Amino acid sequence: MVRPASGSREPQQLSLFSGESPSSATVAAPATPSRPEVGRSLPPVAFAHPRSTHELVLDGHRVAYALRRAKRRTIGFVVGPEGLTVSAPRWVSVGEIEAALREKARWVLRKLAEQNERNARLQQAKVEWRDGASLPFLGETVIVVLDPRATGAVLHTDADALPGVPRLTLHVGLPQQASAAQIRDAVHGWLQRQARRVFEERCGHFAQRLGVRYTRLSLSSAQTRWGSASADGSIRLNWRLIHFALPIIDYVVAHELAHLREMNHSPRFWDVVRSVLPDYEHARGRLKETVLPDLG
Repeated sequence: MVRPASGSREPQQLSLFSGESPSSATVAAPATPSRPEVGRSLPPVAFAHPRSTHELVLDGHRVAYALRRAKRRTIGFVVGPEGLTVSAPRWVSVGEIEAALREKARWVLRKLAEQNERNARLQQAKVEWRDGASLPFLGETVIVVLDPRATGAVLHTDADALPGVPRLTLHVGLPQQASAAQIRDAVHGWLQRQARRVFEERCGHFAQRLGVRYTRLSLSSAQTRWGSASADGSIRLNWRLIHFALPIIDYVVAHELAHLREMNHSPRFWDVVRSVLPDYEHARGRLKETVLPDLG
């Protein structure tokens, strides 16, 4: 997320999430570190970056990390989907880097464990494109039904569905022998059409409440951004937001439209968001925590 310092020059474009993926983080090694107590509840685990160049043991856990030399003044740690990456000035020795890692062992191990858990959840959420596949839509589960009689893709709602049983089925006009790619493309197209319909309605609603005017709404497929706003009034929203329930979509929409009044993330900006969504923190937390399915 773009976070300009208070009083800094306003950027021309702001994004809700940018740079590293939401499960990644970056910290700089302290200049005069003090040893934190590392939690002992985590059993010994090996964490290995696929392009690791160095390895050390942190509190009993083997950590293989990728080291990158960069023009910078501090040592930076980033834990992403592949593991730990360390960026350090060319003049800093490996011994100094590993001393900094040991001082940050608690943070490093916690983030690596969180990332491993997130990766496992992503694998479990991978969609198999076939008759009976399921995926989230507006916070509910939709079951894909291959139905040659259907024209395009049509959503059916079973108002009498038993509790715990998905009430939504998406009838896709394809034969049972359709390929995974055909099913995926048909469902993707339907989801994107629904996204535009819902986003346009919500943008209109919140633009009126905020007293702003946006000039254009476009869909994005960015991997690391849910939305962005430009000073010219353009709004970009990730079409995969359509997986979330409406309160979360509303948070992203209100967030981006609020930038048309405050092109920053200052306290004034958050006051603008709060004026239309008093409990926006809850939706923001859900947005960061939820793992979406891998649609292939």
